[in-house]
Amino acid sequence: MSIAAEHPAYDYRTVRQFAIMSVVWGIVGMGLGVLIAAQLVWPDLLASQFSHFGRLRPLHTNAVIFAFGGCALFATSYYVVQRTCQTPLAFPALVRFTFWGWQLVILAAAITLPLGFTSSHEYAELEWPIDILIAAVWISYLTVFLGTIAKRKTPHIYVANWFFAAFILVIAVLHIVNSAQIPVSLFKSYYVYSGAMDAMVQWWYGHNAVGFFLTAGFLGMMYYFVPKQAGRPVYSYRLSIVHFWALIATYMWAGAHHLHYSALPDWAQSVGMVMSIILLAPSWGGMINGVMTLSGAWHKLRTDPILRFLVVSLSFYGMSTFEGPMMSIKTVNALSHNTDWTIGHVHSGALGWVAMVSIGSLYHLIPKVLGIAQMYSTRLINLHFWMATIGTVLYIAAMWVNGIMQGLMWRAVNADGTLTYSFIDSVEASYPGWIVRVIGGAIFFSGMLVMMYNVYQTVQEAKRQDAIRDTSLPEAATA
Repeated sequence: MSIAAEHPAYDYRTVRQFAIMSVVWGIVGMGLGVLIAAQLVWPDLLASQFSHFGRLRPLHTNAVIFAFGGCALFATSYYVVQRTCQTPLAFPALVRFTFWGWQLVILAAAITLPLGFTSSHEYAELEWPIDILIAAVWISYLTVFLGTIAKRKTPHIYVANWFFAAFILVIAVLHIVNSAQIPVSLFKSYYVYSGAMDAMVQWWYGHNAVGFFLTAGFLGMMYYFVPKQAGRPVYSYRLSIVHFWALIATYMWAGAHHLHYSALPDWAQSVGMVMSIILLAPSWGGMINGVMTLSGAWHKLRTDPILRFLVVSLSFYGMSTFEGPMMSIKTVNALSHNTDWTIGHVHSGALGWVAMVSIGSLYHLIPKVLGIAQMYSTRLINLHFWMATIGTVLYIAAMWVNGIMQGLMWRAVNADGTLTYSFIDSVEASYPGWIVRVIGGAIFFSGMLVMMYNVYQTVQEAKRQDAIRDTSLPEAATA
C-alpha cells in the first residue's frame, strides 16, 4: 500500500503495525481481565491447571501493560519522533527488529505464564531467556529513538520526545538491574538479591514501571496528541519542562511505599512516602497543563470524541495521581493495603489514564499513517468513548467501596480484643462489588471490540482508496 501520503520518507509501516497490534493485544489483555474478574465471582469458571486465576492474572497484567500499552508506546513514539524531528527513523533494520522482537516477547509470555513458568515478581514474571530478549529489543528501541533525535532536521527537541526518551532509558535500566538472575535451567532462575533487598529492588522496579512505562511514556503521548487534536499550542511550554524534570527527579524514590510495615528499614519506607507526596505537585502540574491546552477550544469537546478521550484521560490521571500519594501515607496505607482499594487505584490509572489516552492517540494516528482523512466512523468513536468512561467508573467505584469496607472489617475488634469479622465475612461482603467490576470491565472490553471494528473498516477504506489511485494512474499517463 502506498499509505504514507503525508511524507513519503517517514517509516509509517512499523507505526501502522504497532498501532494495529496494540488494538489486538488490548482485546486479548482486557478479555483476560474480564475472565479473571468473573472467576472471583464464579470460581469454577474455566478452571483448569492452565487457566485458573493464579496462572491468568500475570498474563492479564503483562498483556495490558506490555502488549497493549507497549505497542501503543512504540507506535506513538515512533510516529511523534519522526514528525517532530522531521526525519525518518534511524536504523531501519533495528526498527523492524523491535516490532517482531516485541511480538515474540508477548507470544512467549502467552505460552510460558499459563504453563506456570514464572519468576513470581510483580510485572517481572517472565523467565530469564525472555528477559534477555526484552533487553535486546529495548536497547534497540533506545538506539533507534536517540539515533532519530541525533539526526533531526530541527534545532529544538520537542518536550514529548523528552518524556519518551526518559521512559525508554529508565525502563532499560530498571529491567536489566531487576532481572539479574542466576539460571538453573531453561525455565527457572533465582534472583541475585534476597530478602528485604530483593523486595526493595523489585518495588524500585515495580513502581517505576508505573512511573516511567505507564506515566512518562504516556505523558509523551499527551504532550503531542492533545495539542494536535485540539489545534492549540501547549498551554505552557515552560511548565512542561518543569513537569519533566520534577517528575524524573522524584519518581525514582517512590517505590518503597509498597513496602510499608514490612522488613524494609523504616527510614526507607518514610523516604518512599515523602517522595510520593511530593509527586503530587509535578503530576498535577502536567495534568493542568494538558487540560488548559484546550483554552479557546473547549467547544470542540461537543463534536470531537477523540479529544474527549484525551481530555477525560487527563482527568483520570489527575485523580489517580492524587490518590496514589494519599495511599502512600502510612496511616492511610494501614487501611488500604491488600484491599480492593489498591485495585481500584491501579485501574483508575490503567483504564482511565493509560488506556484512554492510548485510544485517543491511536484514533488520531491511524488515519494519518494510512494516508486517509479520518477514521471510518466518528459515531463509533463516540460510542466507544461512553462505553470506556462508564465501564471505568463502574469498575473503580466498586473497588473503592469494596476496599474501604474490607479495610474497616479487617480492623474491627470486639471489646475483648477479638476480631469482629472473619476473613470470609469480608469475602462475602465483597461479592456485590465484584459483580459490578465484571459488568464495568465487560463494558470497557466491548468498547475495544467496537474500536477493532472501526480500525478494520478504516484499513479497508485505505485499501479501497489505494486501489482507486493505482487504477487511475495508467489513465492519467495515457491522457
